[in-house]
Amino acid sequence: MSNSNSIVDTSTKDRQITEKVQPILYQGKSLKIVLLGPSLLQQGGISNYEKLFLEYAPSDVHICHIITHEEGAIAIKIIVFLKAIWKFVWMLLMEEVDIVQLEISQRGSVLRQGIMTFLAWVFHKPIIIHAHGSQFHVFYTELAKWIQQLLSWVFCKCQRLIVLSESWRSFYIENLGLKPEQVVVFYNPVKLPDEVPQRSVTQKVKLLFLGRIGQRKGAFDLIEAFSLLPIEHQTRSSLIMAGDGDIEQAGNLIKTLNLENYIKLPGWIGSDERDILLTQADVFVLPSYNEGLPLAMLEAMAWELPVIVTPVGGIPEIVTQYENGLIVNPGNIEQLSDAIKSLIENEALRLSIGAKARTSVFPLDIKKHWVYFMDLYSSVLNLKY
Repeated sequence: MSNSNSIVDTSTKDRQITEKVQPILYQGKSLKIVLLGPSLLQQGGISNYEKLFLEYAPSDVHICHIITHEEGAIAIKIIVFLKAIWKFVWMLLMEEVDIVQLEISQRGSVLRQGIMTFLAWVFHKPIIIHAHGSQFHVFYTELAKWIQQLLSWVFCKCQRLIVLSESWRSFYIENLGLKPEQVVVFYNPVKLPDEVPQRSVTQKVKLLFLGRIGQRKGAFDLIEAFSLLPIEHQTRSSLIMAGDGDIEQAGNLIKTLNLENYIKLPGWIGSDERDILLTQADVFVLPSYNEGLPLAMLEAMAWELPVIVTPVGGIPEIVTQYENGLIVNPGNIEQLSDAIKSLIENEALRLSIGAKARTSVFPLDIKKHWVYFMDLYSSVLNLKY
């Protein structure tokens, strides 16, 4: 019988965070941060990051989150952004801003946050740009030369650009002309659960995919990879693919391959449902073509799941082959299927990789992330004065 619902405490005292988040008093008062980014109700990695960031903010740091983007019709998006400009300019005029922090990805986000960056620069406010875009390099290379130069001018106005990996740091320095000292690497943080499930003696191996259903995340590759498994491995496993996106296309592919009994598409899920799925899962799979540093992968690792991922974005800086995960090449469906097969049939490998995955993300604890941010805020203020 499966013990997947039983809980074992794996937390240890030696990993307790001893760093203290020191308050920053700026001109005799608490620090005021304006955080510009998408709605917290929006689906996606930046919104999930913002929620975690705000949840663990120190009480003496006052953060005003101004929504610059919201899903919906184009008219709604324009109204939301115009309201954001009005509120931001008002706060700048009232001098209620110490640091401006912008969460940015690519395409429309670059335009919106570029305008906000210009406004912050006009009012001589310290600027931190936090780059999340998984396809920014593709977006940037497709731009006209003069737009690239304009973008470079905007980015260079920041005191610090936060990127998700060393590879992204190299890209921004080499392509946008930022100085090396302007660009810092902050890996995405993760909330570490104190307890994780006991996953030994699992009768059916439960595979989990979390993310937007589509080509970029390798969702269709995953369905095809599952179809290549021997029938005995299919019957010993199941796959849940939770997320929005091209759900109908994925469903049609599942029907075409006669996999309805093995693969489920629950759609987009909330954080509570996500944690339940992470508790119940045995293996996490994310065969992406482009990434920044996926929060879903880090969350799975924190839940002590072995991960099957691709060497894109910042992933190779976190995941080591056969150490805390399995790495396959993007688009290599047979390789992906073989990796899934190896974890279905080898429980010892699953448990070993999962345990090491959890340990490897201890340094990415959200509380430590805030320690680093407080240091960053201090350095940015010191640059101004």
